[in-house]
Amino acid sequence: MKHRVSILLLAAMAAAGAGPAVAQFKPVKPLELVVHTGPGGGGDVLARAIASMVDKEKLLPVRIQVANKPGGGSAVAMAYLAEKKGESNTLAIFTGVWLTNPLTSAEAKVTFKDLTPIARLVLEPALIAVKSDAPYKTLKDFIDEAKKHPGHLKQSGGSPTSRDNVVRQLLQKHTGTQWVFVSFPGGGERIAALLGGHVNIMVIEPQEAGEHIRAGNMRVLAQVTNQRLAAFPNVPTLKEAGFDVPVVPQVRGVVGPPAMPADAVAYWENFFARLAQTTSWKKYLEDNQFEDGFQKSAELAKFGDEFTNRLREIMKDAGIKVVR
Repeated sequence: MKHRVSILLLAAMAAAGAGPAVAQFKPVKPLELVVHTGPGGGGDVLARAIASMVDKEKLLPVRIQVANKPGGGSAVAMAYLAEKKGESNTLAIFTGVWLTNPLTSAEAKVTFKDLTPIARLVLEPALIAVKSDAPYKTLKDFIDEAKKHPGHLKQSGGSPTSRDNVVRQLLQKHTGTQWVFVSFPGGGERIAALLGGHVNIMVIEPQEAGEHIRAGNMRVLAQVTNQRLAAFPNVPTLKEAGFDVPVVPQVRGVVGPPAMPADAVAYWENFFARLAQTTSWKKYLEDNQFEDGFQKSAELAKFGDEFTNRLREIMKDAGIKVVR
């Protein structure tokens, strides 16, 4: 009898709400995934690949809609995300420029620390490429030409604080040369400028360059890596090519708006953890020569501080003025 009374009492307490239930976030409308580049840029390619994999693996109860917000390096996308303060259904793919852009722009209103870290996804190498019919067979050939004609050659790239330009600044300082940096909002435009013969060289991620290299439209002169990638066993690293400059890291991951609710952070953090374990994701990393750099929210917050400090020193070494 006492046992039965106890059970009835517990049931009555639960029905009356004596044990408070904690609401757990679950998306009920499409996820808006923001990128700071136009179509064809590295962030755009990654975001659309994620959307495709998520659909294939049925990891989300809603669709992913990619939103391109180019402009101001990453400033437009960061400001857009900051306007979503407290929301749970908008995320963004960040890259290193989200950390470096505020370092050089006193006008930047939003910094990486203002946003909510969700997950780090990948660490990316880079390639230095020219058009396949360019006269430069090695990076030394290009540097020698730049020495003969200062300011004549051109490089296509992203924002002035992107890895593209930091690598250029480091190489110019190391070799005493100079060439022009032409900024484009999207990866597709940067590639088109190279293939159209409007610029002479570019720094590009393997995932962006892959199809053009396979089609024979690009020639890779050097790798911005510490060790040669498996896909390019015959292409030297910068150091092997005779240019002992720092290897500029690139990172891609996911952040949310400021003050994102804790249950939403936990949901999206776990979602990307599940994505990182899928066969589709692992194949994507292998196909694109990416390093698995997965970190959860707390680890990403710490990494963000360390990465910013490292990039600040690299940029100073490259002769780029920093304001933070």
